[in-house]
Amino acid sequence: MVVVPLSKPQQNSESTLEGHGRTTWMTLLAAGTLAASGALLATGKRKAGLVTAAAGTTLALLNEPETVKKWWNALPGYIGEAQSLLGRAQGALEDVCAQREKMHKVLGK
Repeated sequence: MVVVPLSKPQQNSESTLEGHGRTTWMTLLAAGTLAASGALLATGKRKAGLVTAAAGTTLALLNEPETVKKWWNALPGYIGEAQSLLGRAQGALEDVCAQREKMHKVLGK
């Protein structure tokens, strides 16, 4: 029988949680909060689940500042598009109302 010694793998400081620092803990905290919110929503505790989901989302966004910056910079464009869409919908609705009035006058006689 031959005994082969097993060597322990060297622990790299980057592979431990301490090596990642705040990012790993923020990620774990955000994931745990979102999981807890899902459990609360599944058990019927709607208000608590929504508050917990908002907190988890906030934590996740705080962990990704570049993404938040991109979204914030893109927000005025989305608001402009929504405003344009609402303006077109309002114009279409006014046209429909005008046509309705014309039909009402024609059929009312």
